[in-house]
Amino acid sequence: MVQHVGIIGAGQMGNGIAHVFAVSGYDVLLSDISEEALKKALKKVEINLQRQTAKGLITDEEAVAALARVRTTTGLEGFAEMDLVIEAATENEQVKIAIFQDLCPILKPEAILATNTSSISITRLASTTDRPEKFIGLHFMNPVPVMKLVELIRGIATSEETYHTAEAFIEKIGKTSASSEDFPAFIVNRLLLPMINEAIYTLYEGVGSVEAIDKAMRLGANHPMGPLQLADFIGLDTCLSIMQVLYEGLADTKYRPCPLLVKYVEAGWIGQKAGRGFYDYRGDVPVPTR
Repeated sequence: MVQHVGIIGAGQMGNGIAHVFAVSGYDVLLSDISEEALKKALKKVEINLQRQTAKGLITDEEAVAALARVRTTTGLEGFAEMDLVIEAATENEQVKIAIFQDLCPILKPEAILATNTSSISITRLASTTDRPEKFIGLHFMNPVPVMKLVELIRGIATSEETYHTAEAFIEKIGKTSASSEDFPAFIVNRLLLPMINEAIYTLYEGVGSVEAIDKAMRLGANHPMGPLQLADFIGLDTCLSIMQVLYEGLADTKYRPCPLLVKYVEAGWIGQKAGRGFYDYRGDVPVPTR
């Protein structure tokens, strides 16, 4: 039974996961190496709670109570009491492994360790810990407070008990789980990222402009946002990382990252969070950069 939950990484995904847990009545310990990132995360949680109250999804009292349930720390000592810890750090395998090496000696033996990775092998990450049978992938979708789905991915060593505990927990926080096998990028990103990559190739080859490609998919395929706008929202660095995992993991040229995607990442134009990607966000209205 999960009562105490912790999250490592206070970025876009980590603060969203903390928000959802807190609204569901769980006390949350949110950790990051940066005090500044933690302050930003709490502010983001507060803003998103206010959005929910404005829409009538929760009351003002529930919002205040949820915010009070989120504690922050720059260390790992507080994780000794946790029943479930979710790693939501950057999509870099070595960074994640380093976190697990520091965290595992602190956790109680029965604690479940999860990763929010969107593409990296659960089996391989689990093998670097002291509890592969209690390790699982819980891939939340962005933005976490809005999106209903959580991909549930078991590694080769994940026990049935761990899987069912995680499944029940996802249901308790009001999300729906989809079970995925442990293959590169799982289900959602296995389908979504090649589409985004193809949209970038379409731009790269001059088939259409940024504006035309996004308009075509919004109005022609009824997508809520165009693929290039979505790439900026996800982060072009994350898109490139997932395409590289697919390309290396499946050894198929159809997953080769578009050279234009590589160039944008090299330029530091990685989307909304950097102020520029396929759109320039520095003015009042986003303007296509190509």
